[in-house]
Amino acid sequence: MSDHERDIDQHSGTETTGHEWDGIKELNTPLPRWWLITWYVTIAWAIVYMILMPAIPALPGLGTNTPGVRGQSDRVNVAASIDQLHTARQEDAARLLGASLQQIETDRDLQQFAMAMGESAFGDNCATCHGAGGRGARGYPVLADDVWLWTGTLDGIEQTIRHGIRHEEDPDTRFSAMPAFGQMGMLDRHQIDDVTEYVVSLTAEEFDAEAAVRGAEVFELQCASCHASDATGMRDVGAPNLTDADWLYGGDRDTIYATVFNARNSHMPAWGDRLDDATIKALAVYVHSLGGGE
Repeated sequence: MSDHERDIDQHSGTETTGHEWDGIKELNTPLPRWWLITWYVTIAWAIVYMILMPAIPALPGLGTNTPGVRGQSDRVNVAASIDQLHTARQEDAARLLGASLQQIETDRDLQQFAMAMGESAFGDNCATCHGAGGRGARGYPVLADDVWLWTGTLDGIEQTIRHGIRHEEDPDTRFSAMPAFGQMGMLDRHQIDDVTEYVVSLTAEEFDAEAAVRGAEVFELQCASCHASDATGMRDVGAPNLTDADWLYGGDRDTIYATVFNARNSHMPAWGDRLDDATIKALAVYVHSLGGGE
């Protein structure tokens, strides 16, 4: 195109492309030289990298990654790094197995390793039920408070993790059984109403006093053998304290009634046949550290 045919924008002095929409012309502004140089350098670098290093699949028709003339393989490097990490962890795991739970908590390096390992194992295996950080959920106990059934000691926590709760195939499992007083016909509905009112009276300000008195008699006959006469519970048999505000399923009348009528006998897996000894120890240390350990 000759100079007299070129369309120059009057305001910017830049040649246009010849395209125009509604009186607006498109300028033919060249890219900055530095930008073009950078672009060409990246293209050249990509070609050199493709030759020297493995490409992802680099060239059409080859069907797989090209190895590159240097024989570099990120996959091999990652596998080697994982092997090194596994070896290092095996050494720490051996130290973990050789130490008591109490020694682990007094050895800073070993404790940090156990905490990291335990947190990872907890997230993979326990958080689904107990929540992140052991915050718990309805039907799944909070592990970050100081309310425990059986025990909250390091050894006790390890025992629970290893053998589970009501795990029928493990003779050393934690076991307690609350009767389904309604289903089994041990109490009629009026008696269950009364004992429910008594349990409500232990923590609530408003309740039916007459029903609670009747319920106290039923409680003494049917429930006190596990929950104690003052309803403060018996941890060694897994019977919870009914006088505090901590409820696993709920402390309202309807929920308490359902618990008395149908019973609650949840299960926890025995992790001893699923996790190795080092992981179970690390889990015990981690759970103990959440804030409620004894």
